[in-house]
Amino acid sequence: MAKAIEKMSLEELQAHQKQVDAAIKGYEKKRRSEALAELKSVAKKYGFSLDDLTGGKGGKAGAKPKGIAKYVNPADQSQTWTGRGRQPNWVKEALASGKSLDDMAI
Repeated sequence: MAKAIEKMSLEELQAHQKQVDAAIKGYEKKRRSEALAELKSVAKKYGFSLDDLTGGKGGKAGAKPKGIAKYVNPADQSQTWTGRGRQPNWVKEALASGKSLDDMAI
């Protein structure tokens, strides 16, 4: 096989490399799926879902967790803001009416 590889052109080698990379990704995906199925099965055996045990919501691995809320709308406690990103309208309105962020801090 090594001699066959040595006789290949660059284009042929690159094509084989793409095939090998795709095969490796497929193998890893299959193994991950199998491991996840086994973990779910064990959790179910004990009366739990995998999310119950990991505190997850079935999201992708490596997904960013949501930030912790630092501010709450005094008029509607269900509306919160982490202090990151764009200010929600209720924050803008409260600031415009003379309140400070400290007034809305949790």
